[in-house]
Amino acid sequence: MSNTNSNQSFEVNFDGLVGPTHNYAGLSIGNVASLKNADQASNPKQGALQGLAKMNALSDMGLKQAVLPPLERPDIHVLRQLGFSGSDEQVITRAASEAPSIFAATCSASSMWTANACTISPSADTKDNKVHFTAANLSNKFHRSIEAPTTSRILEAIFTDENCFSHHEALPMGDHFGDEGAANHNRFCQSYGEQGVEFFVFGKYAFDSSKPFPKKYPARQTFEASQAIARLHQLNGNKTVFAQQNPNVIDAGVFHNDVIAVGNQNCLFYHELAFLNSDQVVKDLQEAYGEQPMHFVKVPESDVSLNDAVHTYLFNSQLVTLSDGSMAIIAPGECRENQAVKSYLDSVIAGDNPISRVEIYDVKQSMQNGGGPACLRQRIVLSENEIKASNSSVYMNDGLFQTLNQWVEKHYRDSLVEKDLADPNLLIESRTALDELTQILNLGSVYPFQLD
Repeated sequence: MSNTNSNQSFEVNFDGLVGPTHNYAGLSIGNVASLKNADQASNPKQGALQGLAKMNALSDMGLKQAVLPPLERPDIHVLRQLGFSGSDEQVITRAASEAPSIFAATCSASSMWTANACTISPSADTKDNKVHFTAANLSNKFHRSIEAPTTSRILEAIFTDENCFSHHEALPMGDHFGDEGAANHNRFCQSYGEQGVEFFVFGKYAFDSSKPFPKKYPARQTFEASQAIARLHQLNGNKTVFAQQNPNVIDAGVFHNDVIAVGNQNCLFYHELAFLNSDQVVKDLQEAYGEQPMHFVKVPESDVSLNDAVHTYLFNSQLVTLSDGSMAIIAPGECRENQAVKSYLDSVIAGDNPISRVEIYDVKQSMQNGGGPACLRQRIVLSENEIKASNSSVYMNDGLFQTLNQWVEKHYRDSLVEKDLADPNLLIESRTALDELTQILNLGSVYPFQLD
């Protein structure tokens, strides 16, 4: 018997832990911050602690918060698929020497940006009243395209009850069904437990080259992929809206929609250049939403330039509902350092909209690699029953926060440059850390090294 929505529902932020191999290799074409900071030394320990501090702060604000673990890196399994053989140490040595770019890609800690991990539809929106999960194929970038198998195992280890949860395989690989997960997906609703409007944003039509598309950087999400997920998740067509991202903003470095727009409940906070036809998008969303008015907070180019939006990640902030029903923007420190953005945020708080406060958090280690606060979290709407049916060990509380901080201090390095990735000891350190983490989070065996 499937789960019903008779009990209260919550939006739970599942944040990705920054992994032990967090580094700046500049792997993501189209991501301005990633390319700008390539070859700098990273600080994995600081990055993980910054992420945990943000998680704990949101938990302390009364929001429901949980943790998603990083993936195993370097990915020895993939390197073996590519013909590197011998012991694990020999595989690393050969790959780093013979194919350094490929090796660097298999070391990426990009799974920390869990907004890309999958797309989630809550049970209130689906025909079978189950929560649906589709892991993203992330086919546009090799270093991310290898994530889906382990991501799926982790999600299945957390959401195990088949009466409540339905898991789908990632879409077929290739450009035509490129899927970047929830970074291009929003949901609007009056309350989290009621049926909502699911909003899919895409960069191009893969099967129709006559339609507009970006010329400089790739469109990572296709219309066809978004449609496929809506079908898999059994969504109501009258409550599903598809919108094309403005190709010009993709070419300006807006590689995902969550770099230029963010939504929550009845509010869409977006830059005026975000969509190909913003007026039609607003009309379509309001029509699908129903009689109650939505709040559309449109940020003019004259107030915040596209360049400032990209470099501060203003829209890659989290937009969350607080216990009193008002909303808060969880923004990166860069938004406070830019005067135009700071001034605009001050005006938003004073304006006629649900947003009543802005909270600033330092996630610079993530920002320098191209991901702000919203990149680090996957929003999952769950009822009380669905929370009880999921793995309780991943939910943030004071004890877990303390345990994970101690875990990071014990296992993570303070500095990492690209040449350090070829150190066989880093693989041993990472596997030791992840093995311990799966015990802390009660996940069982989810990593390739645990399954061999």
